[in-house]
Amino acid sequence: MPHREPPGRIRPFFSCRTWSLKMAGNRRSIVITGASAGVGRAITLRLAGPDTALALLARDADALEDVAREVRARGGQALVLPCDVASGDAVAAAGRAATEAHGRIDVWINVAMAAVFGTVDQITPEEVRRVTEVTYLGFVNGTMAALRDMRTRERGTIVQIGSALAYRGIPLQSAYCGAKHAIRGFTASLRCELAAAGSGIAITELHLPAVNTPQFDWARTHRDSEPRPAGPVYQPEAIAEAVASAIDRPAREYWLGRQGPLLIMGNQVWPGLLDRLMAKSGIEGQSTEQPVKRDQPDNLFTPVPGLHRTRGRFGQEAAARVPTFDARLVRASAISAALIVAGMLGFALGAAFI
Repeated sequence: MPHREPPGRIRPFFSCRTWSLKMAGNRRSIVITGASAGVGRAITLRLAGPDTALALLARDADALEDVAREVRARGGQALVLPCDVASGDAVAAAGRAATEAHGRIDVWINVAMAAVFGTVDQITPEEVRRVTEVTYLGFVNGTMAALRDMRTRERGTIVQIGSALAYRGIPLQSAYCGAKHAIRGFTASLRCELAAAGSGIAITELHLPAVNTPQFDWARTHRDSEPRPAGPVYQPEAIAEAVASAIDRPAREYWLGRQGPLLIMGNQVWPGLLDRLMAKSGIEGQSTEQPVKRDQPDNLFTPVPGLHRTRGRFGQEAAARVPTFDARLVRASAISAALIVAGMLGFALGAAFI
């Protein structure tokens, strides 16, 4: 029996309406990488329905077929395209197959990621390279494949599933944090190029908090204890709901979670303080009391059968609803508050000299 979990339709706290890609009388064509598990699987099941034609990318063909059966049970179309997103040729071929099957690509969602837990002196160059190839170059490959179709119409939406760690590195995840930082730089450059061309293609980034996915069950670790999510944890279905909203209302960036905006803004204002806080609590905050099983397989270089599910093992502490903020308004609010404080201080100093 395929593993099924409740779809969890949660409305984000905030979003900014722009334009919708829904087309009357046509199924919306959506490509999702990393669709076999975790956030990618949750997004797939949230978007599945009679009005969508999905193309699903991941390495494990059997896991993708399992997800595809659930999509079809909900009335949606599902094209299974097993591939490693680290291969530009494979992702390009998958993009062409999606276009041929569904006529076009309306939305491309980059989700696939890999991680390794350990300090910089514990991890190997090969592990860093692999994390970078999947988590960064996988997004580059997916974006390029999407553009090959979208630039013919100058229409479509590319969704980059990022992380608060794209702004703030933390201990034990240097390879992952570096890759997420790189995605932001790549995406910013592409935005400029599309704006210069007058393109109607939208790009939106969603920077996530800690999420209850199987990542912590199958990620490679060099630590003695099993890893865990850092900070408040949210269910993948909550993230999927925010993604569904962002597709129809693609702002530049969305920041998700209670601590995400604080972490991002705090790092911009006082990064040294966050260095000290992370040094004090960042390692312990990502460690459980459960020892690592040394024969436990990991999915860094090859898929792990049997763990392709949506949720991980931290469901008891995971919230079913995630606050979602348009980053532009968070920044504007912070600037306004700073100006008000500066004005009050200036008035007080002026009054003192009168």
